[in-house]
Amino acid sequence: MLPNLFLTIDALFIFLCIIAIWFYCYAIYGAWDLFGQSQTIDGEFHPPVTILKPICGLDTDAYENLASFCHQDYPEYQIIFAVQNPNDPSIEIVQKLIQEYSAQDIQLIVRDSAIGGNPKVNNLANTSDCAKHDIWLIADSDIRVSKNYLQEVIQPFQDLQVGVITCPYRSIVKGWVAIIEALGTACEFHPGVLVARKLEGIKFACGSTIAIRKSVWSEIGGWKAIADYLADDFQLGYQPAALGYKVVLSHYVVEHVPASNSLVESLQRQIRWSKGIRVSRPWGYLGTIFTNGTIISLLLVMITKGAVWSLVLMAVVFATRMTMAWVVGAWALKDHSAQRFWWLMPLRDLLSFAVWLCGFVGNTIEWRGQKLKLNRDGKLDINV
Repeated sequence: MLPNLFLTIDALFIFLCIIAIWFYCYAIYGAWDLFGQSQTIDGEFHPPVTILKPICGLDTDAYENLASFCHQDYPEYQIIFAVQNPNDPSIEIVQKLIQEYSAQDIQLIVRDSAIGGNPKVNNLANTSDCAKHDIWLIADSDIRVSKNYLQEVIQPFQDLQVGVITCPYRSIVKGWVAIIEALGTACEFHPGVLVARKLEGIKFACGSTIAIRKSVWSEIGGWKAIADYLADDFQLGYQPAALGYKVVLSHYVVEHVPASNSLVESLQRQIRWSKGIRVSRPWGYLGTIFTNGTIISLLLVMITKGAVWSLVLMAVVFATRMTMAWVVGAWALKDHSAQRFWWLMPLRDLLSFAVWLCGFVGNTIEWRGQKLKLNRDGKLDINV
């Protein structure tokens, strides 16, 4: 009886290793499909755009990040910076930008009104009345872009069925803590996005960039429809997709400039993201363990007490995983951390497993000093 049980367990872990190898190979294919082909840019297509920039506090390199949106090579666009706290230190930077780029249509809104439990959405809700154009582009305050950003990102809107466009991102970091976190974004999160794009299409959006038609925003119910969700960016893609609109993953990779945090702060942020994914896509979150071939193959070696064949299979898993990390992170995204430290991915996978487990524990998170509680439907309760 016991020998049969062990054979069954061995077979299960072999099967899981094969699934992980397939996932890695499919992510490589997904990267080639998106980034291996050049996109045609129609220079005559440039509909007016309103950029919405919610700000809370002072991000790393805040001036450079915000300024990158002010000198776009694009004929007509508006920028609305939104701040809730009248004492927010970022206000001084925005006022400086308004003076330096006086020829641009830039506006600052300082208002502390709220429509729900998500502070970022409350901030965005204050911008709607001032938005002049029919295409809105939302980008987090720690994002940096080049001059051709708008022209390239907006292209898919030539298809009237496209309701939302979102962008992948690479991190600009310093220090080992930030590098390890950036490896997770480049070589773990984005492979999942690329696989999802090929298997079922993109049905979510990333806070790095969300371009949405105003008409689609109105159709889902406006800001009120997402005001109580933690993963507001996810919902801005998910809800339009549920109505039948296409959500497009752009080939344009924006740059993310995260804050310089301690190890504890970094882990807290990653666990917060994990909890957000868990409540937004519970089955998808549970299934991510099957894509961690490092953990699965290590467990197989332990179960078989180091059998030669299990070591060979682990080597195949590791080789495929490392190849995928380089192709997606270093080649496709051109992430500097992935280009230099892709060989640290086994360590990153072990950390990711620990973060994944912590994502199941508790429903309380902290965002910029404010404690929030997650409900089962992914909505927030600020009365903690």
